[in-house]
Amino acid sequence: MLKPLGILITLSVIFASCSNAPEVPSNTVFRYNEPNGITSLDPAFAREQSNIWAVHQVFNGLTQMDSELNIEPCIAESWTIQDSGLTYIFKLRNDVLFHPHESLTENTRKVTANDVVYSLNRLSDSKTASPGAWTMGVVDTLYALSDDSLIIVLNEPFAPFLGILSMKYCSIVPREVVEVLGSNFGRSPIGTGPFKFQMWSTDEKLVLRRNPDYFEFEGEERLPHLEAIAIDFITDRQAAFMEFLKEETDMLSGLDASYKDELLTRDGQLKEEYADRLNLQIIPYLNTEYLAIHAQSESSPLHQPEVRLALNLSIDRSKMMRYLRNGIGRPADGGMIPRGIPAYNPDITGGYTLNLDSAKQLLLNAGYPDGRGMPSINLTTTSNYLDICEFLQASWNKLGIPVQVEVLPPPTMREGKAKGTLEFFRASWIADYPDAENYMSLFYGPNFTPNGPNYTFFSNSDFDALYDEARYLTNPDDRDAAFAKMDSILVREAPVVPLFYDEVVRFIPKNVHGLEPNALNLLEVKRVRKD
Repeated sequence: MLKPLGILITLSVIFASCSNAPEVPSNTVFRYNEPNGITSLDPAFAREQSNIWAVHQVFNGLTQMDSELNIEPCIAESWTIQDSGLTYIFKLRNDVLFHPHESLTENTRKVTANDVVYSLNRLSDSKTASPGAWTMGVVDTLYALSDDSLIIVLNEPFAPFLGILSMKYCSIVPREVVEVLGSNFGRSPIGTGPFKFQMWSTDEKLVLRRNPDYFEFEGEERLPHLEAIAIDFITDRQAAFMEFLKEETDMLSGLDASYKDELLTRDGQLKEEYADRLNLQIIPYLNTEYLAIHAQSESSPLHQPEVRLALNLSIDRSKMMRYLRNGIGRPADGGMIPRGIPAYNPDITGGYTLNLDSAKQLLLNAGYPDGRGMPSINLTTTSNYLDICEFLQASWNKLGIPVQVEVLPPPTMREGKAKGTLEFFRASWIADYPDAENYMSLFYGPNFTPNGPNYTFFSNSDFDALYDEARYLTNPDDRDAAFAKMDSILVREAPVVPLFYDEVVRFIPKNVHGLEPNALNLLEVKRVRKD
């Protein structure tokens, strides 16, 4: 059973920098562990999920998404779209305040249109060196009309633009504070969000406090409901799991080999012994897990589409999900576009199912009967996915395809992807915004790395023509059909081995309420309550 509620945690313990602090009940603090660490709280560097989760508590953008990924107003109260999708006119709320800081007039001030212009220009400025600069690539000009209105003009119509503005990269920051703090802004951020920065002890704890002036309400009650967020940085996942069982944290997110069999059945159900303590949240996640193939590597047998297709047809994805993922996630029965994106349509795209006879025929067509004479293929992964890669290796070796698995540290693997030196490697793509274009951009010819996210160096003129056409489409049905057709080209040419469409999985104590998951796996704490 859960410990009795109402245990008091002194702020002098949680907020290490504070002395003589009052006591605050534990049911007003949301505690979670971030094993991957946080590198910056500057939204311009909100690239990794660990940064995104924390930045989301401190900052707001013009738009936001609800739990169903519908675009909603945020700092922007309303907007109109003109000139066939080229011009966006935004009207701002008049009650959004920056968190207090000595650089601000009277310690705080309202957000104005000039703040929006500054923030988005800063994002695209090469001096900022933001990994999110690409989000402004579709913007031609932007300027303030008044304190509470601005215009953004695009260089071409782009239907997902409002979704892009909801990304954490596009959060609004105060110019005075950024200029005073410089690079330290990421360590002492000032935003407009439901929680404000309190303290950060590197590799130990990050604490955010309730913003009493936050502009959003739930009914008659101002958000957020809780007093604080406390984030730990325990890198050992087994140790973090034990802390969760001791009720030292309020959420266990994701699936890890160190605890999945302890909590879940093979079919992805919460085990009976935890049913009275925990709630299990599972929803579709806009994340496609896959293996990427360097399609331009002429010295590799993977240069031949028959070999790539044979790889796809010789693995049992359902078995892999049951035994290695405890049923969390869905076998990739289509292409790269995951479940939850409207353009996901295996009836149009086609897909892969286990078919060893077809795989053997493809190898024969490629000149490798039963794999004989085929050079060894090197599959690169990180240690977290070694079990899946070894499962795949065994399947392929059984068919005669010689695959060797190489484990690299994450930084080394990222460098290899960026430089295009990896022949065959594990990858994933989490949607930046809920639109199929985000996935298809991975295979657009002009997006070859390092200038874009095409790490497979896939090039197909029919695909590129469809992509260019779809970018200008505004009718949702027409866009979905175009992207589904693009995905069908990927299924036919097989520059990737889609493995599964992921799911958000969270284990939540029974006393935590209002922590609604969403398909982007964004952590939304402002509506959370604890008994």
